[in-house]
Amino acid sequence: MPPAELPARKRWLALVVLCVTVLVANLDSTVLNVTLPTLVRDLNATSGDLQWIVDSYIVVFAGSLLAAGSLADRIGRKRTLLAGLAVLAGGSAWAAFSGDVGTLIAARASMGIGGALMIPSTLSIISNMFRDPAERQRAIGRWGGTSGIGMALGPILGGFLLARFWWGSVFLINVPVAMAGLLAAYWLVPDSKDPAAKTPDLAGAGLSMAGIGVILWSIIEAPTRGWSSPLVIGAGAGGLAVLALFASWERITDHPMLNLSFFRQRSFSAAIPAVVTLTFGLFGALFVLSQFLQLSLGFTALQAGIRLLPVAASAVGVRAIGPKFTIAAGLALVAAGLWLISGATVSTTFAGLSADMVLLGAGAGLALPTSTGVVVGSVPPTDSGVASAADTTAIQLGGALGVAVVGSLLAVRYQDRMTGALSGRPLPATVKNSLGGALAARAGGTTWLPVIHLAKTAFISGMDLGSLTGAVVAVAGCLVALICLPAHSGQKNQSIRTGRGFPVRLRPSTPGRRRRRRAGSPPGQHQRADLEAEHHEEHRGDQHAPPPAPRPEDPRRARRPGTRRRTPASSAPHPCSPERSRCS
Repeated sequence: MPPAELPARKRWLALVVLCVTVLVANLDSTVLNVTLPTLVRDLNATSGDLQWIVDSYIVVFAGSLLAAGSLADRIGRKRTLLAGLAVLAGGSAWAAFSGDVGTLIAARASMGIGGALMIPSTLSIISNMFRDPAERQRAIGRWGGTSGIGMALGPILGGFLLARFWWGSVFLINVPVAMAGLLAAYWLVPDSKDPAAKTPDLAGAGLSMAGIGVILWSIIEAPTRGWSSPLVIGAGAGGLAVLALFASWERITDHPMLNLSFFRQRSFSAAIPAVVTLTFGLFGALFVLSQFLQLSLGFTALQAGIRLLPVAASAVGVRAIGPKFTIAAGLALVAAGLWLISGATVSTTFAGLSADMVLLGAGAGLALPTSTGVVVGSVPPTDSGVASAADTTAIQLGGALGVAVVGSLLAVRYQDRMTGALSGRPLPATVKNSLGGALAARAGGTTWLPVIHLAKTAFISGMDLGSLTGAVVAVAGCLVALICLPAHSGQKNQSIRTGRGFPVRLRPSTPGRRRRRRAGSPPGQHQRADLEAEHHEEHRGDQHAPPPAPRPEDPRRARRPGTRRRTPASSAPHPCSPERSRCS
């Protein structure tokens, strides 16, 4: 049975299953933040190790997202969803029982593959199940709301599990949920695919992951090897070269992972940098704040997770001033929050940071959903899936860069301060590498209170430097939005429902070209042809596409009961013509 013909009850049950799978995938983006100090203690993880544990999932997820969407369209979205759930469950079990940092990083990367297979499949299935625009909007709204809930609950769930179990429980919790989702999806979720789907761009996915991964490696390893190290410089240059090769490949291939022509649209090309700069500061702040709350202020993992809620639970923004100024205002609030956080000292308490964290979360709530709407609305409806995947990729890419850059700045500042102050003193190397290492050394009786105070001072100094860098990046994104975004972006080519069965695209009104039509009258003949052509284009390649809506009858031409139909004068014979038997 086609997805759109399923009973309403089964469609909404399938939506619940899809939302649960999305919830699991998004939990993994934030649940790990409160676990970082525990990994320092139990696995002897360094600052660079923590960055890789976080970024390995993000890089693989972002690099394979677009290719996974093409694969789902080609072999079937349900099959891809089931495969993603199975991979995520296996990777989570592997991560839960990892005995060292390297194994945990590899397991996190495998979980990124599972997440990439799941996310685009769920959105495509929802679009095929709910053909009515009003129902589809409600379904996608609940899908997106579930994603936000997952990111908000991640730190709290992680803290709750760490308070009662070992650190592997934050990964192991995914296994029963993913398996239950797999069984429910097998019975409830319909399958669909695009017979005209192009071959997945595996080469493009590999080049993008390789280029981003090498650049992140050079940033993360720079504090240890030195910024002037030939290996670090060579890796950074090599990563940029690979990304240039990726861009060249996307131009020449007939099945590109990312259509680079989208960047010719001002709305698209300006909204993507806004997303990257926003998540750069947001993810970087979450990375350092989770450690600050536990290592410096002494909160437990659960207490820290609850206190991170103002940042993770982004407020809902209202686009009352247009997308351009909404995005700019959101980025300005993020920059303000990060700038205020950069003034933290050893004597700063959570109460002193709470307002700053609210600003950070409110800014993200304003800018992030609005920029996503601009990205999707700036392309034709047939490419909305690709645009949505590109937006998700930009979110993950900005987050990975934020964790890498902010974490590296924190490590460099901490090591410089500790090395200069403790030179010549016989202390363990872990004391000079991270605050978590210094606290662990204190537990073993090898350090004392002045050294701990110095370590906290050095850590907060590095956190201030990273937060200030995030604020500068957010200001740059705000300026890009103000200068490059059109005043009314994100409205081109968006489909709405007219109430007569015709999907009409909204186009920006221009002074020289305005279409006026009497209220309540049906479209003319040329408009009917355009609308039916747009209907065919929107559902092109979909084997379950609904038939075009019938043409409405003009009420002005409807006959009154008891009246004869008038024959047009151009075709009626003359009363005295030979075609009539007698003259009337």
